[in-house]
Amino acid sequence: MTIEFKMPKLGESVTEGTIGRWLKRPGDTLEQYEPMLEVTTDKVDTEVSSPINGRLLEILVPEGATVPVGTVIARLAPADEAGDGAGEATPRAAGEAAAATPSVSQSAGAQASYISPAVARLAAEHNVDLQQIKGTGSGGRITKKDVEAFVAARAAQPAAREAPVEQAQVQQALEVGPRSAEEERAPTAMPAAPAAPARPKPAATPRPAVEPAPPPAVEPAPALGPDDELVPLSPMRRAIAEHMLRSKRTAPHVTTVMEADLSRILAHREQHRRDFERQGVKLTFTPYFVQAVVAGLRQVPIVNATFSDDGIIMHGRINIGIAVAIPDGLIVPVIKDADDKSLLGLARVVNDLAERARTRRLQPDETQGGTFTITNHGVSGSLFAMPIINQPQAAILGVGAIQKRAVVISDNGLDALAIRPMCYLSLTFDHRLIDGATADEFLMAVKRALESYTA
Repeated sequence: MTIEFKMPKLGESVTEGTIGRWLKRPGDTLEQYEPMLEVTTDKVDTEVSSPINGRLLEILVPEGATVPVGTVIARLAPADEAGDGAGEATPRAAGEAAAATPSVSQSAGAQASYISPAVARLAAEHNVDLQQIKGTGSGGRITKKDVEAFVAARAAQPAAREAPVEQAQVQQALEVGPRSAEEERAPTAMPAAPAAPARPKPAATPRPAVEPAPPPAVEPAPALGPDDELVPLSPMRRAIAEHMLRSKRTAPHVTTVMEADLSRILAHREQHRRDFERQGVKLTFTPYFVQAVVAGLRQVPIVNATFSDDGIIMHGRINIGIAVAIPDGLIVPVIKDADDKSLLGLARVVNDLAERARTRRLQPDETQGGTFTITNHGVSGSLFAMPIINQPQAAILGVGAIQKRAVVISDNGLDALAIRPMCYLSLTFDHRLIDGATADEFLMAVKRALESYTA
């Protein structure tokens, strides 16, 4: 039988993916859990593994194309059927692929068969059938810890043996997405009672007509000179360009700047840096800024919100994005529930996310769900900047370089000059829901948290 391989759901909030690169070609042999293609979602490149042993029959979506989750992107043949004309398949042209994709017969919005290469290698090493493991990761995804726990439990019960993977299980894994946490907790549904007649909704009050804005003028591409070279846009660079342009068009950007004395931060870091290193954690300045932002968001919750035409969405969680520069662009991994973490916990998470961002090992979910972003442009020597808001958030904090400067300090009514480590903080905010006084109140709260820092 032919198996339809669909664009996997690589994160709870991911609705589409871009084919970055096919690692296999039609006619190539597939091994279960072996990387088959790379998918780009929101600037994260993720390897997607083959769910079966068999052969790649046909590629339906070419490299560079973006399709919704659940779209059939390839056809596979199991190992016992892969020899029947498998080598004769050829890739379809882009136009044929686009025409073929709507013919998905199932409503599979996700692929439960998606696993990371690290999990695949661990499963292969221990001869583990992943169909027997219930994932505890996001969206029911199987994690490395799930496999390790399964291996440990199997070792404690040597009589247990894994059942062979049935073809029906493989097909089900391709057609049924991972269940949400709510679905896992929900009891078995009972037959629904007949619904009461729906009340007619009152007619919506028409909004005043607004003259649509004219489309932006498209600048013609400059002609290439004899010594020029046209470098194609990478998926990441294209995503960054579209995201930044959309943000500037969506939100009216305003920036306010303050200066902070980081004497207490530097003293605390110097005092505790070696203690952190003994626990395998590098203590940078970023966790301190995250803590200060958390304090500001608690005092001024409107900054932890999103503007919409229906109203202001006040976020119940504080998820802080940290901008990380990588060789071909910028990526923003997110610290989920930053307000629940200690300085040590924040430092550990920052180290982990930054290192995996630079080595392209982030999962798509780890760049989703941010409610506020910090960009430390000072690491390259910049004093202050006016960063662009990371939509759909309401604001972004720019952190400048820490420099020793002469400043005037007051003590018991007497002014004196002192050398202090100073840093410019710039807050760019969405003026649709944050006014200047509110933005200054938030930034002042961040400044106070840094200048009066206590462990």
